[in-house]
Amino acid sequence: MTLHKEFSQSSTKVDNPKSLLIRGFADQGYATAQYNMGRTNSKGEGVPQDYSEALKWILLTSDQGSEEAQNNLGVMYKIFRGEAQDHIESFKWFRLASAQGFAEAQTNLGLMYVNGHGIDQDYQEAFKWFFIAADQRYAPAQYNLGRMYENGHGIDQDYQEAFKWYGLAADQGLAGAQAALGKMYGVGRGVPQDHSEALRWFRLAADQGVAKAQAALGFMYEKGRCVAQDHREALKWFRLAADQGLAEAQAALGVMCENGHGVAQKYNEALKWYRLAAEQGLAEAQTNLGVIYGDGLGVPQNYSEAFNWFRLAADQGLVEAQAALGDMYENGHGVIQDYVAAVKWYRLAAGSGYAVAQTALGFMYEDGLGVTQDHSEAVKWVRLAAEQGYQDAIDILQEL
Repeated sequence: MTLHKEFSQSSTKVDNPKSLLIRGFADQGYATAQYNMGRTNSKGEGVPQDYSEALKWILLTSDQGSEEAQNNLGVMYKIFRGEAQDHIESFKWFRLASAQGFAEAQTNLGLMYVNGHGIDQDYQEAFKWFFIAADQRYAPAQYNLGRMYENGHGIDQDYQEAFKWYGLAADQGLAGAQAALGKMYGVGRGVPQDHSEALRWFRLAADQGVAKAQAALGFMYEKGRCVAQDHREALKWFRLAADQGLAEAQAALGVMCENGHGVAQKYNEALKWYRLAAEQGLAEAQTNLGVIYGDGLGVPQNYSEAFNWFRLAADQGLVEAQAALGDMYENGHGVIQDYVAAVKWYRLAAGSGYAVAQTALGFMYEDGLGVTQDHSEAVKWVRLAAEQGYQDAIDILQEL
């Protein structure tokens, strides 16, 4: 959740020839002129950009009781504009503006409570201020109220209420709410699942530059969900989101490059995108990067590097990485061979229902590697995998 916005309801733009006249009125204590001086100094309109000078004028206007100036002063203290960041000062000014009924400040005050900035974290207080601002039809407050209902913060979780508030904000064109509404339709949360509606809302948000919506649109084109499958169109949307740093999109772009979908197969490009996502901690990308190094795809084979990436993903609970780590320990790739450790990682993934790991664990029991040899346990684990339709397990089960 982020703050809403600095100088969003500003007065008339000041052209350079008028700046001296406005400065004169500001020096005489006229609040509107002082506010405009703060605005022009902050934005560099007609004068050199100077946040310290802007802060001075906005502070003068705020002291005269302008709720808009008080809100903007709160933003300036929050995001290092003219002074060192000061959450306590920021909270103070948001609260003063909120008390005057200024919806934007009320929303910002709610965000301070959500994040515990300048005050102890308090979801119920945050909910209160979001609701007050949302009742004024302020779209960012409606969106944040939707998030509170969706996540059960400060109120009982209620997907239908979340959907309602997202819809109100989305209808006003708020991109984040449009993306959230697309997600609700896509997974059938608070509303019957409807991929065509999800597509419509994701597209509206994606056209406004929301990275998560762009990625969601990419996945819909990649899978052919409510649209004809189109790898090139998927690639386009993934790239837009990836260029904004969204890890999920970077990983998806890596998959497209690795498999040659919508673009010529390029392992070095796949490696680049996987690494960007992996360095942000995305377990799926860390696993894919491990596969690239383990199989030597476009790079010299490097088991140690593969092991390191698998371990990072496995520690996050990704079953594919846990199974891969078990395989590394079983075969001594990138690490000293250790059957007990192999069994540990296979068991973690197998316990989560991952058929590949269940089959591998069955082999460990059948051969007595890292565990006491136990044919019954071997059959049990392979059968669990076979019951999921895993063909290797089906074939092996006939031989056990």
